[in-house]
Amino acid sequence: MRQRDILLAALALFVVWEIAALMLNRDILPAPTDVLVALVVQAPRGLGWHFVVSAWRVVASIALSVALATPAGLVLGQYPRVNRFFAPLIYLTYPIPKIVLLPIVILFLGIGDASKIAIIFLILFFQVLVVVRDASAALRSELLYSVRSLGAGRRALLRFVYLPATLPAVLTAVRVSIGTAIAVLFFTESFATNAGLGYYVIVDTFQRIAFPEMYAGVVAMSVLGLALYFVVDFLERKLCPYLFAK
Repeated sequence: MRQRDILLAALALFVVWEIAALMLNRDILPAPTDVLVALVVQAPRGLGWHFVVSAWRVVASIALSVALATPAGLVLGQYPRVNRFFAPLIYLTYPIPKIVLLPIVILFLGIGDASKIAIIFLILFFQVLVVVRDASAALRSELLYSVRSLGAGRRALLRFVYLPATLPAVLTAVRVSIGTAIAVLFFTESFATNAGLGYYVIVDTFQRIAFPEMYAGVVAMSVLGLALYFVVDFLERKLCPYLFAK
């Protein structure tokens, strides 16, 4: 049912796009069929490589943020004294729009992959950290006491209580952050680089007024975000089957 609904929604968007292109009848809005042709033609001519570069950058950023923010959030949630010590720092730094730090990050890390991965990591890290911390701290004390009464130590609590309880929160935070990560990726790739979908859309096609190819890049970036969203859904079903038990 869900796959059918997704296909129907995609078909509806395709039809609306086709109608809009016919009504406008201008080069700035090519028909979706022309964009699909450009997508197929350009994929082996460079668009595919730009897609791979962008995918590597955003996946590396997400993996790094989850790998570091999850244990940090668990520690803050389990140890109130540690949380009280770091809470003011998180309170001050979390609302700062990290994208404004991009020029500084480029100065230190250069214009390669490292700076782009770092800026996306900074944004996602705090989102995952706060969600995991709050989910870990919200665990009922009765549950912890009952597990401890069975002889469970700190490691057992972490493995059988904290991780299963906070994993859905981690995946939710990642799912919510995907759109932000793709948007930041597009911005960081639109200048001071020579690879990535942002570069392909803004520099390689927009400046040449190659509208079908430009829209093909936009579609490719949308497909990247959608694919990541599906991956998170898949991981949630595999790692958290208890959420879908009937």
